[in-house]
Amino acid sequence: MKRSNALAFMSIALLLGACGEKGADTQARGPDPKLPEQQRGLLPSMKIAEPTPWGDQKPTVPEGYSVTAIATDLQIPRQTLVLPNGDIIVAEGRGGSAAKLKPKDVIAGYIKAKGNTKVKSGNRLTLLRDADGDGKYELKTVFAENLNAPYGLAFANNKLYVANQDELVSFDYQEGQTKAAGAPASVAKLPSQINHHWTKSLAVSADGRFLYVGIGSNSNITERGMEAELNRAEVWQIDAATGAHKPYATGIRNPTALAMHPETGQLFSVVNERDELGPDLVPDYLTSVREGGFYGWPYSYWGQNVDPRVMPGDPKKVAAAIKPDYSLGSHVAALGLSFSQAAMGDKFANGAFVGEHGSWNRDAPVGYKVIFVPFANGRPSGQPIDFVTGFRTEEGKTRGRPVGVTVDPRGALIVADDLANTVWRVTRNR
Repeated sequence: MKRSNALAFMSIALLLGACGEKGADTQARGPDPKLPEQQRGLLPSMKIAEPTPWGDQKPTVPEGYSVTAIATDLQIPRQTLVLPNGDIIVAEGRGGSAAKLKPKDVIAGYIKAKGNTKVKSGNRLTLLRDADGDGKYELKTVFAENLNAPYGLAFANNKLYVANQDELVSFDYQEGQTKAAGAPASVAKLPSQINHHWTKSLAVSADGRFLYVGIGSNSNITERGMEAELNRAEVWQIDAATGAHKPYATGIRNPTALAMHPETGQLFSVVNERDELGPDLVPDYLTSVREGGFYGWPYSYWGQNVDPRVMPGDPKKVAAAIKPDYSLGSHVAALGLSFSQAAMGDKFANGAFVGEHGSWNRDAPVGYKVIFVPFANGRPSGQPIDFVTGFRTEEGKTRGRPVGVTVDPRGALIVADDLANTVWRVTRNR
């Protein structure tokens, strides 16, 4: 790209990023959202999430709860895992290698980069330990390093499973150890060419037999062609013993976090949907993931709503598309999912916590918080409840961006903040 053109694009990006927060939050959330008409233009709205330090401030939590920073100065914390002995594993890093296709991609990349940390990718796992149970994690040590953008975490079969951006690996684990005993073992190779959506989410079945990996698409809406989407926009089921895998669900654009419902054993995911159809389309969502299910991408969204940008279409695929269970709102960028337990208090005992990283392509920003989605009879029900907020200031600057959320059975919610490079712990006052 010529220098003059690049400067012009950057000027446009700055103008877009300087736009005020126009309008209100007009998002449709819940099990049956009313979707607006599609809006298509030359460029989507873009809003820089201008970072600012937390200083002496902390996130806001409901009355009767407290929040503390249990680890700081991390290297892009993304997802966390509570081990059986209470130690916390933090996956740190950033991946992706997709080239920009169009001028708008250059602008979007600039906007998004301005709202991210400048800290170098850790490519490691860090272990946190609170030995005396006082809520202060006095040990922070590197458990494993030289990984490749680790993201998804799971524990089963006396193994710690890690989903790198290119491979699912495992570490043998003995309770109490603070450092991996050696190099990880390969479980299965994962699609890694281009890696437009690089995060590989991870969950494990209750019996430890199967691992489930979420693999995002290689584009917003097939701009690189369908060949680039081979084995993408899927949830894989992987045999933990052999590494054999199969597509478990397809047409699921970017399944950024996976979790098993603790009572039903049903697999759930939060999914980042497509862009550039307007500020209120298409809803990111929380849904059960059915074996053999097709969720619409790229041909349709929220069931049978056809995306006219995909040519040729596929009427048979559209007819088979499953409507998701629950709208989280468009562009909230949900990246974390964890089911609650009774120790979190009566109001928050039955449901799921969702970490929303926040929008970059909407004038009035949405997300930038952790919400609680109530459940009834094993399904999401009712409107979401804000649980951890305050990541954006009244002046519109951004202190932090939540990613992974993990419920500690002892009664705490662990929140990874990849802008402030901090792990927060929310507890109920006793």
